[in-house]
Amino acid sequence: MSVMADRSGGGGARQRIKTLTQAAMNADVTVNQLEDVLGGLGDTLTDLNNSLTHLNTAVDRLNGGLDHFEATLGRIDDLMGRLVTVVTPIQAIVERIDYVVGVGETVMSPLSLTEHAL
Repeated sequence: MSVMADRSGGGGARQRIKTLTQAAMNADVTVNQLEDVLGGLGDTLTDLNNSLTHLNTAVDRLNGGLDHFEATLGRIDDLMGRLVTVVTPIQAIVERIDYVVGVGETVMSPLSLTEHAL
């Protein structure tokens, strides 16, 4: 069996070398472009990492603030319970004073009518 020569294009081996050389140059350009993209992506990922670090710090501060707020609400709740125990007797005193004033007005009513009549 004899080996046949490649006669698909004019020049044979020379054309093939040109084609392979062009393919190698294209591959080199593609690799350079890919390196540029990956380099930019690396910078972007570094920036993203820094941003996430700052975000984590902010979330930790917010968590601390919420813990403080929750403690404050607990203290306010305790204070409201104490205020109820203080206000209840005062409310009873105010009701008694209101009753005494009502009785006083009732007692003074005939005297006031007499005074206006004269």
